[in-house]
Amino acid sequence: MSGKYVFTKGLKELRFLHCQTSEHSNAVRSFLTRAYPTMKHHNPHTPIMIREALGIEPRVYARYEFGREKMADLSGLDDKAIEDQVSGLVRESQ
Repeated sequence: MSGKYVFTKGLKELRFLHCQTSEHSNAVRSFLTRAYPTMKHHNPHTPIMIREALGIEPRVYARYEFGREKMADLSGLDDKAIEDQVSGLVRESQ
C-alpha cells in the first residue's frame, strides 16, 4: 500500500470531506484512520486535509498544478473502492 501513496510533485493538495457521525461516511472514516498515517509519512510536505461537516456526502478532492482540481464521490464505497479512487486521483498528477 505504501507505494500507492507516494505523491508526485504535480499533486499540490488532497482534501477529504465527510460527515463525522453519519452511516454513509463510515468507510471514509475507516479508510482515513488506516491510510492517513502512511500518506502523511510518505508526503510530509503535501497538505492532506480532512474536513468534517454534519450531513455532507463523502468526497475527495485533488488539487494539481495551475489550480486544476478533480473530485471523486465516495458515497456507498467500501474501503478498497475508496483506496482505488484516491490512487486514481494521485496517479492523474503525473
